[in-house]
Amino acid sequence: MIVTSSTHKRFLLAAVLFFAVLSLYAQTAPKPGIPLTDLAKELSARVFWDPLSGMAVMEKNGHLVNLRAGDGLVLLDYREAVALDPPVILDGALIVSTAFKDHIENFFSSAPAPVSYRVGAILIDPGHGGKDPGAVGKAKVKGKTVQIREKDVVLTVAKDLHEQLSRKWPDKNIRLTRSDDRYISLEDRVEIANSIKLRDHEAILYVSIHANAAFNKKSAGFEVWYLSPDYRRTVIDKSGGESAEILPILNSMMEEEFTTESILIAKSISDSLEQRIGKQSPNRGLKEEAWFVVRNARMPSVLVELGFVTNPGEAALLSDPEYLKRCAAGIYTGLANFIEHFEQSRGFTATP
Repeated sequence: MIVTSSTHKRFLLAAVLFFAVLSLYAQTAPKPGIPLTDLAKELSARVFWDPLSGMAVMEKNGHLVNLRAGDGLVLLDYREAVALDPPVILDGALIVSTAFKDHIENFFSSAPAPVSYRVGAILIDPGHGGKDPGAVGKAKVKGKTVQIREKDVVLTVAKDLHEQLSRKWPDKNIRLTRSDDRYISLEDRVEIANSIKLRDHEAILYVSIHANAAFNKKSAGFEVWYLSPDYRRTVIDKSGGESAEILPILNSMMEEEFTTESILIAKSISDSLEQRIGKQSPNRGLKEEAWFVVRNARMPSVLVELGFVTNPGEAALLSDPEYLKRCAAGIYTGLANFIEHFEQSRGFTATP
């Protein structure tokens, strides 16, 4: 191609204009923000950031800020929703803008004392039972081949967990959906959970315990599931008298609270199980899914998979009473750590 003098001049002019606009944009474009973890350190706040869901929560003096990557709606103490610059993920970190930072600083410095909350009830749900054995596997125990049934494994762990929680908190309503080998439908399990009565400013936690199975007998490890933030459910009782216009807003805010707390519980249990059984069973991490028993319970809910009964080595572990005690202890410690932090952050002080 032959470039004429006129064409060359137009090309140079366009280039000059392009770089001028680029320079102007660089001066006026929003400056990069700061990582949420750095903001938390600066404010002496606690922070939890889950890259899987993109959700994060900051806590200081009992006040909570809930946010999500790419979402400009931020919840303050689950009572107020404000529109701020959407946080972005950059190089694996969650970045917030300067305006976001200023608003959160002002919120923490001016927020009134939080309402005192406590966990009033915990429902432990050992999966399957009765005519439903759940996953079934085989293991070599003392030279003999024995059958390992999910319903038996999870009931043993659930009863041990119930005993530990009841001993630590005799004032809380600690319940099992089943305490023996009986069949309970998924609908009935959810109904049990949603029918438990609470006092004002009390919360309930739902923990469903299962064991895993896979066609691949090499599959192994434990995992903790929580409800996907993208799944929408109804958590507000419509009989409360709220107007039709406000119900969706209230439900969305409450749903965000339950989802965040479910993630925090799942992370706490996963970390604790890692310490108890991580050397023998790999940690497959946190998972998100719309399990029936989790998605229909109107409360923070998690589902624990203890391991694979279809893996001969892990099935042998799940047949060992001492190993199951460590599984129960892992779930217990994870729950206890979450509850103690939840109640302290919400201003609850246990009476001696």
